[in-house]
Amino acid sequence: MPSDKALLLTAMGAYLALTIGVGLWYSRRSARSAEAYFLGERGLGPWVAAMSAEASDMSGWLLMGLPGVAYFAGAGEAAWTAIGLALGTFACWSLVARRLRAHSIVAGNAFTLPAFFSARFHDDRRLLSTIAAGMLLFFFSIYVGAQFVTFGKLFGYVLGMEGFYARMVVFGALFVLAYTFIGGFLAETMSDFIQGTLMFCALVLVLSVGTAKAGGVGALLAELGAIPRFTDLFGVATPLDAAGAVVTAAAGNAQALVGGVPAFGPGVGYGFLAILSCLAWGLGYFGMPQVLLRFMAIEKPAMVARARAIAVTWCVVSLLAAVGIGLIGRALMPARLLTASAAETIFIHLAVDFFPPLLAGLVLSGIVAASISSADSYMLIASSSLANDLVPNFRAEPLSDRSILGLARGTQVAVTAFGILVALSGNDSIFRVVSYAWAGLGAAFGPLVLFSLFWRRTTLAGAVAGMLTGGIAVVAWKNLLAPLGGAFAVYELLPAFLLSSLAIAVVSRLTPAPPAEVTDAFDEARTFPG
Repeated sequence: MPSDKALLLTAMGAYLALTIGVGLWYSRRSARSAEAYFLGERGLGPWVAAMSAEASDMSGWLLMGLPGVAYFAGAGEAAWTAIGLALGTFACWSLVARRLRAHSIVAGNAFTLPAFFSARFHDDRRLLSTIAAGMLLFFFSIYVGAQFVTFGKLFGYVLGMEGFYARMVVFGALFVLAYTFIGGFLAETMSDFIQGTLMFCALVLVLSVGTAKAGGVGALLAELGAIPRFTDLFGVATPLDAAGAVVTAAAGNAQALVGGVPAFGPGVGYGFLAILSCLAWGLGYFGMPQVLLRFMAIEKPAMVARARAIAVTWCVVSLLAAVGIGLIGRALMPARLLTASAAETIFIHLAVDFFPPLLAGLVLSGIVAASISSADSYMLIASSSLANDLVPNFRAEPLSDRSILGLARGTQVAVTAFGILVALSGNDSIFRVVSYAWAGLGAAFGPLVLFSLFWRRTTLAGAVAGMLTGGIAVVAWKNLLAPLGGAFAVYELLPAFLLSSLAIAVVSRLTPAPPAEVTDAFDEARTFPG
């Protein structure tokens, strides 16, 4: 192996060893009880809560998927998506964090989202938690697959052989599985804090060096301005293949080179519906269990304001850096990456070109950090949903903590296997895989979270109707309506979120008001100290 690649792998291996060390350090505390394993006994400080929430949320999508979109088609879609996510982050921390922590404690000290829903509505049959657990398993398994795609692309490139993709997918999957087995929630959140810091530093470093190498912001904009609508927030560049067709991720075609220069069409306008679709990404935050769990686990409600400031700052700077890296990559390496899938490796190419091998390896560990921080969160939440919220619903006797942990770890194996299948299925666009799972979780849980915390009149029947409507609407819209084009091409999260909200409101109004014990608990949570 060439010495440069050996140094890259050495730095990345050292980071992986550090991650395992964190897991081992917290493994004994995590094994004390199911609550310790799944929620860390509600002991997170503001820095850990904020940084771990953002790191687990953004995933490898932030360092590969988003820059890839900006590199391939310009600022339009990438920038509006970043704006939507930044607004969503602020809104979720402002509206949900403090209330959810209080409501989850009043609701039987719930430490999973499905358990909170069932306790909030006194669902004795646990219908809500059963539906919620099923949806979490489905959509999070898809999400986990997207992180394994990131592993495959990164290590496949570092090793210099595309044939290593499948093996690296499996390696990444087994590593995350072993790590999640060991540590549980505490290990995950503490390592996510480290990973969030590394992700932030890697993005800012690559952006700063890239801007300097491009000759500054003015020179960069002048260079990219030659590509029709590439820097236009209300337009999208149109890479063309050899036949003159627009290159897309779905088609899998490659951009043509004409005299060594990438071929572009005149570009197209980015209309109101397209912008609305991008901004709708922000709605997903209200239903993201990996973020909501951090709200439930924060040590004191008074810490929420400080945690929000940290989270929003991290999010805004990181998103802007990711979009900027994609644009810089097109200016510095205009003809290197000719498919939408390959474009998602632009961060890797810039890091390797900009820095000496050892430093480049540390920078690339930011991608490893992003993938681990998300995949372990998704696996832990999916397994907790089955072990705490699905299997116990079909048993007369409660499970012991030891049985719950055993079930959780068995679920993690199953989720890992499904995630590997997703990663090897041929849909290797991280951005598109993540967008589907994000929509499913956001529409199924987001409206119900808001109604649960803000509307006293919400009923159990309304909650069930909203959750089912949101999840089913995402799948139906994506697969049946979106292919029709026109207004139906809007991002499925937006219509599904609205339909779910409508279902909750209408069904709640049409069914009897909640019993006194439900409304009394709601009132107690509203006045919870902190």
